[in-house]
Amino acid sequence: MEMRNMKGLLILMVLIGMNMGRGEAQLVENFYSGTCPNVESIVRQVVSTKFAQTFVTVPATLRLFFHDCFVEGCDASVMIASPNGDAEKDSDDNISLAGDGFDTVIKAKQAVEAQCPGIVSCADILALAARDVVVLAGGSTFNVEMGRRDGLISKASRVKGNLPEPTAHLDELNAMFSKNNLSQLDMIALSGAHTVGFSHCNRVANRIYSFTPSNPIDPSLDSAYAQQLMASCPRDVDPTIAIDMDPTTPRAFDNVYYQNLVANKGLFTSDQVLFTDAQSKQTVLDFANNAGVFNAAFGSAMRKLGRVGVKTGGVGEIRRDCTAFNS
Repeated sequence: MEMRNMKGLLILMVLIGMNMGRGEAQLVENFYSGTCPNVESIVRQVVSTKFAQTFVTVPATLRLFFHDCFVEGCDASVMIASPNGDAEKDSDDNISLAGDGFDTVIKAKQAVEAQCPGIVSCADILALAARDVVVLAGGSTFNVEMGRRDGLISKASRVKGNLPEPTAHLDELNAMFSKNNLSQLDMIALSGAHTVGFSHCNRVANRIYSFTPSNPIDPSLDSAYAQQLMASCPRDVDPTIAIDMDPTTPRAFDNVYYQNLVANKGLFTSDQVLFTDAQSKQTVLDFANNAGVFNAAFGSAMRKLGRVGVKTGGVGEIRRDCTAFNS
């Protein structure tokens, strides 16, 4: 009987270990309480300094976290720099990631290493920085779970098809987020990150110049907003010209993004469809009408996003330099 119980316990331990290897392990708050108790304040200070230098720190860091987690999981694989130009950050979908996000994490890592060498992963620092920029821009705080380790794979070839396109419709968005254990509610809440930051004219040109042969301008766009976009992005303009994602309060992390959707002022098809599709419309209205409801949903969704594909235990490594694998 005792042998049978022992065998069952061993099987359970093996199964737990297998789950941990797949990134199913538990992350915890205060993971570094005994090894680097000041990590959150160290990161917050660096992020605050960077934020004071440029507001771009906010959208750049948020977008970096999202792009990291959706490819290989939240393991800082997007941070790796390759001399061959074939790392994750070099893919077509990541080439427009703003340098300020990378710089924020690199500087935070350096500050943490000065006090707690070899202890805190770049993946955890990125997760903390993503929370801190939300707060600095006026959003609500939330607790960040930690215990991630840094990944050992970073390939540009693994990015395509794993990040949502600006032309995506609701079923495509739901399928992509569901693959990462994120619900439709999580997806709509995380889309609220578009309340800050910018995109480029080439990402929206099809909606204002070539939507369909009979409707060159997307009819779901507010007409005045369409004209505003055309003024900012005339035909044949430099595709790298930046335009605000939120035309109303682009420097505030708030629920105005959803109010813009109700007013048909979503920049991308993937934004506006959240309101035009009946399956998601009510959630947009809820968020537009109640900032507290949005903030709570966003914090919850960010915690769930932070669990995607994590490496823990003996999987991965704690990088000394966020841009390079340990040699």
